[in-house]
Amino acid sequence: MTPCDRKNGWGLGLANTVTLARIVLIPFFLIALLSAWPSLFHRSNLLYMLRPWIATAVFAVLAATDAVDGYLARSRGEITTFGKFIDPLADKILITAALLGLVEMNVLPSWIALVIIAREFIVSGLRMIASAEGVVIAASWLGKLKTNLQIVAICMFIVKDSRPILSLPHQLAMTFNLLSWCVMTAAVLITIVSLVSYFKHAFETLEGPWS
Repeated sequence: MTPCDRKNGWGLGLANTVTLARIVLIPFFLIALLSAWPSLFHRSNLLYMLRPWIATAVFAVLAATDAVDGYLARSRGEITTFGKFIDPLADKILITAALLGLVEMNVLPSWIALVIIAREFIVSGLRMIASAEGVVIAASWLGKLKTNLQIVAICMFIVKDSRPILSLPHQLAMTFNLLSWCVMTAAVLITIVSLVSYFKHAFETLEGPWS
């Protein structure tokens, strides 16, 4: 199969395979984060202590594959319509799974998860409307900053109440907790700002005229 064939959508390609693997492995991240799997092993106390860090490592690896599949798609000529659809979808599913996991753990207020998830639905809707009118709304640097901040904030929230962090001197533990909230607050604010930016770019399309 030639790069041209892959560009035209024939075949899955390595880049799309990596993207699909990211989606398939999301349940394993949730298992690492939420389940009582350490009890299956002899040294369960140690594993329970490390479980948040293991879950964070899994999440970070999955999040990092976004850059990997993007590089593969560009370098191997595997930019396909399917890839353009599945890549952002994989990111949204991963972030949503992590946020819901944190809400399930009573670590994150549900309204924060709602704001971030709702933004993704709204932006997807705006892009669909714009696409139907023949308008392409390109991803902005705000969107990339939003995603990076969300990933860092999620990692920090997973481990902020873990035993290794709580075992630090009180002042250090409190500083890490405060920093976690600062990063999450920044992520929420940038999420809202990027949503407003999308509305600004899509305003003429939303206003009409409708074909």
